[in-house]
Amino acid sequence: MIVIHHNPDCGTSRNVLQIIRKSGAEPIVIDYLTTGWTRPQLLALFAAADLTPRQALRTSKSPAVELGLTDDGISDDTILDAMLKHPVLVNRPIVASPKGVRLCRPSETVLPLLDQLPPGPLYKEDGAMILNESGDIVD
Repeated sequence: MIVIHHNPDCGTSRNVLQIIRKSGAEPIVIDYLTTGWTRPQLLALFAAADLTPRQALRTSKSPAVELGLTDDGISDDTILDAMLKHPVLVNRPIVASPKGVRLCRPSETVLPLLDQLPPGPLYKEDGAMILNESGDIVD
């Protein structure tokens, strides 16, 4: 089972969802902007992905700067509290599979989490190739 914490308005998140589906898996899709987060959920995801709240903080297209969360002296606990109030502060997408948990930016970082790669060629929304015709990962 694969779970994607997804923002449908995010191109990277849409790319990752497409990659997962083209691999033959149908993930559980959690629209975290609608459902929000819980503290235990975020702590578990971050621990499994080896991320701190600061590393998972989305600083662009979010209120992180306006809330003062990018300042060096801000604690991870303060950032986590803000993420619970403002779900958009969590960078996305976060994908969990039996092979691990990771923040999948860029999109192709989801590939090691899949049981099988999707057939190539595979492209991102912006036209960048991820997998070539032979199914090889393009760097």
